[in-house]
Amino acid sequence: MLNLVPLFLNLGTGEIVIIVFVILLLFGGKKIPELMRGMGKGVRSFKDGMNEVEQELKKPLQDDDKPEQNA
Repeated sequence: MLNLVPLFLNLGTGEIVIIVFVILLLFGGKKIPELMRGMGKGVRSFKDGMNEVEQELKKPLQDDDKPEQNA
């Protein structure tokens, strides 16, 4: 899984404040919630896709674990 924590460990408080200020200047206060909502939907869609792929990969393994029943 992607871990973003190391990206922010080297940033100080002042640098983070400047980054937030620049983002506010570029996008404006009204646009930021829309951007975050879009990012949230994108992340959720990505996670759903990853879970779907994982389930598809596990499905044959689960089918192999089931004992065969002879009629």
